[in-house]
Amino acid sequence: MQLHISPSLRHVTVLPGKGVREFIKVKVGSRRVSYRMLFYSLLFVTFLLRFVFVLSTIDSIDGDHSKCSTIGCLGKRLGPRILGRRIESNVPEVMYQILDEPVSKDEVQGKTDVPQTLQEFMSEMKQSRLDAKTFALRLREMIVLLEQRTRTAKIQEYLYRHVASSSIPKQLHCLALKLADEHSNNAAARLQLPSAELVPALVDNSYFHFVLASDNVLAASVVAKSLVKNALRPEKFVLHIITDRKTYSPMQAWFSLHPLDPAIIEVKALHQFDWLSKGKIPVLEAMEKDQRVRSQFRGGSSAIVANNTEKPQVIAAKLQALSPKYNSLMNHIRIHLPELFPSLNKVVFLDDDIVIQTDLSPLWDIDMNGKVNGAVETCRGEDLFVMSKRFKSYLNFSHPLIAQNFDPNECAWAYGMNIFDLDAWRKTNISLTYYHWLEENFKSDLSLWQLGTLPPGLIAFYGHVQVIDPFWHMLGLGYQDNTSLADAESAGVIHFNGRAKPWLDIAFPQLRPLWAKYINFSDKFIKGCHIRAS
Repeated sequence: MQLHISPSLRHVTVLPGKGVREFIKVKVGSRRVSYRMLFYSLLFVTFLLRFVFVLSTIDSIDGDHSKCSTIGCLGKRLGPRILGRRIESNVPEVMYQILDEPVSKDEVQGKTDVPQTLQEFMSEMKQSRLDAKTFALRLREMIVLLEQRTRTAKIQEYLYRHVASSSIPKQLHCLALKLADEHSNNAAARLQLPSAELVPALVDNSYFHFVLASDNVLAASVVAKSLVKNALRPEKFVLHIITDRKTYSPMQAWFSLHPLDPAIIEVKALHQFDWLSKGKIPVLEAMEKDQRVRSQFRGGSSAIVANNTEKPQVIAAKLQALSPKYNSLMNHIRIHLPELFPSLNKVVFLDDDIVIQTDLSPLWDIDMNGKVNGAVETCRGEDLFVMSKRFKSYLNFSHPLIAQNFDPNECAWAYGMNIFDLDAWRKTNISLTYYHWLEENFKSDLSLWQLGTLPPGLIAFYGHVQVIDPFWHMLGLGYQDNTSLADAESAGVIHFNGRAKPWLDIAFPQLRPLWAKYINFSDKFIKGCHIRAS
């Protein structure tokens, strides 16, 4: 079939093939719109018929009739924006198959020709011109090797940090020994704290009462000095320092020789509290059980690190659980504040790894709304690494006992700087709840949670927490260095929670000055033990 169009575009003739003379002649009228429309219409139909014919033929040759119709295949070839074409990957399927195979831990063991870097890998590929399968195998070997090395390095880092944070630096040990010697030889280091005329203030609720439990003299000195130095009315501040028997003499010597007048400082050892000398003490029993169970089910740090199946983060958590502080009486004593201070109606409890940067007396003006524990929440904030903690971050919700009683998305809060309404506390069963869940954790082989006193604290104070402004407590300065110096300086209280304590060599150097500025490095005890600013 032939199509003839006259030069004037007024005649269109259609001739059948094979020399047959019959024809169809169409005379187009003089109106321009008509012959132009006829011309373009015929031209488009002719092109479309040929295009569809070619695509249908190709589709038939491919033999893939089940996957697309003629129009569908047309859409696939017209482009991704017409009729929903999918862009197919140019990566050979064999590469996916190789990289998707299960990885054996011995896959690269003993091999010496595995590329160590990306540069070595690319150099080998350019020289050898390998096929896709061999390319994938070599790439897989390199990635497996690097993953194994990264895991080993990460675990070693966690182990070294555990050792560094669990050990007593020789400078702190030296300080304690020198102060103990001073206590025994110098009467001025054995002063009654506080003096007799100030003793009534220890039970006077018109004062601002703070409690600090610590066996670290240097850390306690920084907390005390930063508290008093930033107070607007230091004469109304009473700091109750609780320590253990071995640290009592050094602690008393330090604060006898370094008074913080006009603030009132009390130093008292646990064995000097009447309440702790009467009958069985739950906190002591809990510590004994905790130590016994941990040694049975956790093993030492060597056994933990030797585990080749667990993720580095899990190993880090287990190492952290071995830290002595989690089995320290100083860490558990806060649950007995109502018994230790029966005459007081409100206290602020301070950890020894904090620094106070503002006056804390306004904490007494916060309306507790009948709640017991005033604390900063740790599930909201700009720093997602620190302020993203919920109950599921601390409790094991795969255990039915936890899953049935608590909401995993319940917002967590922080220890370190807490307002405790002791009057409201005495009307609750918080302490009994605390020890009930400790016992449940022992029965379950420590499977309800792993770390310290915060998880049972979250449970015991559940429904008794009054949220306070985050200004009063900035966390995370001891386990991540993302906190800027400017942000830390703007907080009322900063907390070096984590392994990188400011008195250790592993402290973050840009944050340590915030703590070190409250130490007089010219002091004879500080200089004598080679304690330096950096």
